Amino acid sequence: MNMYEIESKTLSEQPTVVVRGRVKVSDIGDWLGPAYAAAARVAGAAIAGLPFGRYQVVEGDPPAFDVEAGFPVATFVEGSGEVEAAKLPGGLVAVTWHRGPYDGLELAHKALTSWLRQHGARAAGEPWEVYYTDPMTDPDPMAWRTEVIQPYS
Repeated sequence: MNMYEIESKTLSEQPTVVVRGRVKVSDIGDWLGPAYAAAARVAGAAIAGLPFGRYQVVEGDPPAFDVEAGFPVATFVEGSGEVEAAKLPGGLVAVTWHRGPYDGLELAHKALTSWLRQHGARAAGEPWEVYYTDPMTDPDPMAWRTEVIQPYS
């Protein structure tokens, strides 16, 4: 049984500031905090939303991701140091919500993949996750809410 509701939306392109890196799966949690802190320092008052992460699986041993972690910004912000100007794509997206620990997010991604297949659609780029709960201020993993977004065509 699929416990995820999927919604189709059209998003506008969104400027962002991000830190990119190739990160072992086991190190993601330790890598994200400093990456978000660096992106927030550069973006400052231009931050226009919650932190997000985009992950592309890199085959190998140990397993890793090419990660893009940052914030949407109200207007273009020049990168500095490890922080780069980037953007999230506009267009059709399939969206679902995950409630609970991050180690369960794979189920949300699988639900989106299944939805695309059922609707004769294809992924059009990497998905991203928007983190609505800060684990540092709310340590109860069952309260964590994550929006999972997959562009498609």
